[in-house]
Amino acid sequence: MAKRKTLRSDLAWATPERIFVKGHDLCDELLGKLSLGDMAFLMLTDRVPTAQESIVFNALALTLVEHGLTPSAIVTRMTLAGAPEAMQAAVAAGLCGLGSVFVGSMETAARVLQEALPDPKAKADLDALARDIVAAHVGRKHAIPGIGHHFHKPVDPRAPKLFEIAQANGFSGRYVELMQKIAHEAERTTGKTLPVNATGAIGAIASELGMPWSIVRGVGVMARAIGLVGHIREELANPLAREIKTRSEEEATSHRR
Repeated sequence: MAKRKTLRSDLAWATPERIFVKGHDLCDELLGKLSLGDMAFLMLTDRVPTAQESIVFNALALTLVEHGLTPSAIVTRMTLAGAPEAMQAAVAAGLCGLGSVFVGSMETAARVLQEALPDPKAKADLDALARDIVAAHVGRKHAIPGIGHHFHKPVDPRAPKLFEIAQANGFSGRYVELMQKIAHEAERTTGKTLPVNATGAIGAIASELGMPWSIVRGVGVMARAIGLVGHIREELANPLAREIKTRSEEEATSHRR
């Protein structure tokens, strides 16, 4: 019989007197010293952020906490209406909707950037890379991740602010430059207004922070969970879900009466 693989996790362990997370004593080294964002950075990168990394990462996460009555927020409210005893289910239901259209596009943008520029220190023609990326997406009739917004035009105000914060803290490098060049090339090619949007900026800056694209969506998941709890609090105080349900039924079937 083949020997079973030993189960192993290095995230956390404990003794009767002490608790460790990522090698740090929870009570002596983390509590009262790290913010929630800093703790998230530690979990994603295996190290406590520098002061500059903390500012940049917290800005990325804060951007994604709340964005109004998005589909994920509505799903959370509707789930709570059906199962008011299960806040966690309502939040989980909302998080299931973070995909290629809402929030999750930061992952796709980061992947495009990191696959085009696997080594940001290597010499590469960013203008040529931008042309190739845009041509490939346009040729396949695929949306280019990280650019354009249905509402924020001609500029998504979050993107330049995030780029400003990144630059002020030393994280405005080749990934940020490539993301901006992709937007410019897409506008030149299509004749449309396609600014870098919030998720494009986040994908680029997360790449500057050294985060692999495969976990970048996690920043949005963690941040939006906080926002969804806020929607639950408001739903409990000022319910919308039943009104949404009633009006949806009435308006969707009004032509049958």
